[in-house]
Amino acid sequence: MPADITGTDVLQDDPETGRRLFQFLPGPIFTNLLLADEINRTPPKTQAALLEAMQERHVTVGSNTYKLPIPFFVLATQNPIEQEGTYPLPEAQLDRFMFQVTVEYPTAAEELRILKQTTGGDQPALQVVLTGRQILALQEVVRKVPVAEHVFVYARDLVRCTRPKEADAPAFVKEWVSWGAGPRAGQYLILGAKARALLEGRFHVTTDDIRAVANPVLRHRLVTNFAAQSQGIRPENVVAKLLDHLDRVTLNKSESRKP
Repeated sequence: MPADITGTDVLQDDPETGRRLFQFLPGPIFTNLLLADEINRTPPKTQAALLEAMQERHVTVGSNTYKLPIPFFVLATQNPIEQEGTYPLPEAQLDRFMFQVTVEYPTAAEELRILKQTTGGDQPALQVVLTGRQILALQEVVRKVPVAEHVFVYARDLVRCTRPKEADAPAFVKEWVSWGAGPRAGQYLILGAKARALLEGRFHVTTDDIRAVANPVLRHRLVTNFAAQSQGIRPENVVAKLLDHLDRVTLNKSESRKP
């Protein structure tokens, strides 16, 4: 239930006055890093409670609102195999996640390392890598990375091309996609590209950065229709064709400007 993660009001006795008062007991959502394992097994009411926390960074219980600690991250997993007893995440909740990362089976070398490290008696020693204050400072640094106008336009056009009702949407989008990405996708494309530029040692964003983060940003925001599913077309395939389409459009525009 939602109260299992958000917390609840508990009736307790006041030792000084002897009166009974409601006291709020915070749930496990009051943390810096929240891991929701197999999030699609939570009922819709609990998923709705997560919407407020992920977007507004606070929790409402009764008539009171409680701020969540910062920084606040939500990591969630979904099992693509078992579907019994699961509740598909609504598009509004999926849109709150910046990335959807597909985790494949490990390589042979990685699997061998897993076997060696997890079947012995050694316990890893945890070390502090970053403090909360340092993470907040790095987030501010990411937002200060400059972005050229044409990169903003590229991100905007990529997102708008995912919407089948847009006049400029390519034919394959109108054929395969029933619902495209919203403005939040463009915001995350820019923020993800800024972070990638810094990780690559650059202090400006390029369209290659947008392309690099396009799949994890867009794959969970594209709703494919039956025509696409019957042909084995996945959102990743649509994103790949969109990037090629946008590059051709951009190239044609630059060629037309030449004297």
